[in-house]
Amino acid sequence: MKNHAPDVVILTEDRYLELDTSDWYQAQIATEDGLVAQALEARGLSVGRVSWSDPAFRWNEPRAALFRSTWDYFHRFAEFSPWLDTAAAHTRLFNPAELVRWNLDKRYLRALAREGVNVVPTRYADVGERHTLAAIMDAEAWEEVVFKPVVSGAARLTYRVGRDTLDAHEAVFARCLADEAMMVQSFEPAVLGEGELSLIVIEGRTTHAIRKTAAAGDFRVQDDHGGRVHAHQPGADERAFAEAAVAACPSLPLYARVDFVRAGEGFRLMELELIEPELFFRFYPPAADALADALMQRLTS
Repeated sequence: MKNHAPDVVILTEDRYLELDTSDWYQAQIATEDGLVAQALEARGLSVGRVSWSDPAFRWNEPRAALFRSTWDYFHRFAEFSPWLDTAAAHTRLFNPAELVRWNLDKRYLRALAREGVNVVPTRYADVGERHTLAAIMDAEAWEEVVFKPVVSGAARLTYRVGRDTLDAHEAVFARCLADEAMMVQSFEPAVLGEGELSLIVIEGRTTHAIRKTAAAGDFRVQDDHGGRVHAHQPGADERAFAEAAVAACPSLPLYARVDFVRAGEGFRLMELELIEPELFFRFYPPAADALADALMQRLTS
């Protein structure tokens, strides 16, 4: 007898398909995916985990596929891009493929800025263009910047540069720009103080929040770079900012993580993560139920 495919597959990548829970990082993935799976199963849906790049998987069999830990997509973009079209043609993706494509390239920040979202000041440089960090910093009157690729994640090729380290980074920036489009942003000092706020928004409404701080001597807040994650109770102004950023998307995402910092009396958006963000359900498990309810509603509507 043929085995039936699960209703929903939680998408991961090859290295995280079989999890070693003795490793703290993989144990977190197991906890997060477990909370989502339990919430979906409680609503009568069968659930499985599959690597997005599994060549034998038949994408027409599940009712939906939910991005969770596909954290190699920017390293394997030449494979991921056509796979996205193939999978989307056969099953429902969450978030949908059109939103994923929009969010893949961080120039989406420019679109959000046009919609009135206060975004960290950013300059973009297309691959092959001749730009220097010095010229960009002079034009914008920036004393300190961060540069990184427009398609990236996990702080890949991300550098913090001040006037005193400018000469040492010009060659690095030039090499990066020869291979891929880059972005240069003003450095936000709040990252080194209060840190970065992350609000999780499900179907347009904030469910919970965390605050990320960098390790001593670093500016990267990701825990795989030594950053720390703290519980955070979001204020009404933080909720309003996050939900307005999500409302400015081309369509309403099922889930989003809105990363921002305080700037003066307001906030500045750092990233709007719609593809595979860690959603920190372990800090607030009811949010997994909110995600499951929203996904169920979309499948039946």
